[in-house]
Amino acid sequence: MDGHFTGYASLFGVPDLGRDVVAPGAFAQSLAARSVAGVRMLWQHDPAEPVGRWLRLREDARGLRVAGQLNLAVQRARELDALLRDGSLDGLSIGFRTLRARPERGGNRRLEAIDLWEISLVTFPLQAGARITAPAQAAATPNQAAATPNQAAATPNQAAAARIRAGVALANDIRALAHRMAPHRRAASPSTRPGPRPGAILPARSARFA
Repeated sequence: MDGHFTGYASLFGVPDLGRDVVAPGAFAQSLAARSVAGVRMLWQHDPAEPVGRWLRLREDARGLRVAGQLNLAVQRARELDALLRDGSLDGLSIGFRTLRARPERGGNRRLEAIDLWEISLVTFPLQAGARITAPAQAAATPNQAAATPNQAAATPNQAAAARIRAGVALANDIRALAHRMAPHRRAASPSTRPGPRPGAILPARSARFA
């Protein structure tokens, strides 16, 4: 185990749960100015939890392709490495500042240029397809490499069904989390009338996660 892994931190043209859509080329300006060494690897977007470093960041036809290495001298990184290898963790998420964006039909926002600050390993990525695809594996022993008749490879239909089940489970988990975090409302008593609502305080959109 050496902590290496690869994956996609963002996919082009795919809306995330915040209705942001990253356009091809959106990372180019930032990567040229900041370089791979200037983009941090964090756990759950927590600046107090750096867990490794990015080795390669590049745009391809699909999205932002990444290769990174966890620092196994760090306790949290060792835990994450173990979770990656048994399939318990595979999410990636970008932290960025919007440089240029425009609205799209349907309420989406198209991100045409963003300043990439960090990429985090996360439990629930805002963009469902932003995933670690290939943690490095130790070489298999001859006995492990030899498949028995009962260990036939999964068919494409079985693999697709597994992905669908995982997506449904993720959506249910996110809805349950949102329900738990929502403030509880208490109905007004018949003898009282609710006063005027204060104006909404909206968070600044300078820093975003996806």
